[in-house]
Amino acid sequence: MKKQPFVSIICVTYNAASCISGCIDSIIEQRCADDVELIIIDGNSTDGTQEILKRYGERIAFWKSEPDEGIYDAMNKALEYIHGQWVYFIGADDRLLSDFSTFVENELKDQHKVYYANVLWEGIKSRGFVSDYEQAKGGIFHQAIIYPASVFKKYRYNTKYKVSADYALNMQLHRDKSYEFEYREYIIAYFNNTGVSSYGEDEVFLRDKRKLIMENFGIVVRFRYNFRIIKHKLRKKRIRPNNN
Repeated sequence: MKKQPFVSIICVTYNAASCISGCIDSIIEQRCADDVELIIIDGNSTDGTQEILKRYGERIAFWKSEPDEGIYDAMNKALEYIHGQWVYFIGADDRLLSDFSTFVENELKDQHKVYYANVLWEGIKSRGFVSDYEQAKGGIFHQAIIYPASVFKKYRYNTKYKVSADYALNMQLHRDKSYEFEYREYIIAYFNNTGVSSYGEDEVFLRDKRKLIMENFGIVVRFRYNFRIIKHKLRKKRIRPNNN
């Protein structure tokens, strides 16, 4: 009988034949690979992705391919199949780095902590410790976070946010006193900015953002954020060329 995995890694794919092998290889080559299960939900790819997934056999704990309503719908589907104590999400065009294993082996101790580290983004370590205000303003890289599985017994991604549902979920977790965000000094993944974050702005999320900040971070952070927006608008107004 196979032992219960310690970490469930979720990857959702759609027409990812050009990159998915690199992602999977970076997972199964990890020192902690025997303590990891990989779950892949594919959005009915037609470019050969499914044939690649078949070739990995039992190295993928579970996968299926069917139409979905976007990346966060697929992530929610994947969460139905997890068995690990911890959950990590990776994009098909991202790669795990060796620090991931060290992070898993040394740091995942407290089920009331949402642990996060760093990613390599365009060759630069990003983004270090994130204060409450910075989290409200810009969020944390999804590929930098490992969640206790209990998070997903309480929450799912809000699929009305097509690009920023992970950002919105982390806002909710900030308010939830059952959990605390905890930073560790590792670089655990290479983040490739060609996935969902490259789709452009999430207009629905941006419309709701001030309300979400107020609900989840309180009036002080909301005031600071509003002040930043006003200052930014005034600066743009000052530098606008006069065409008269």
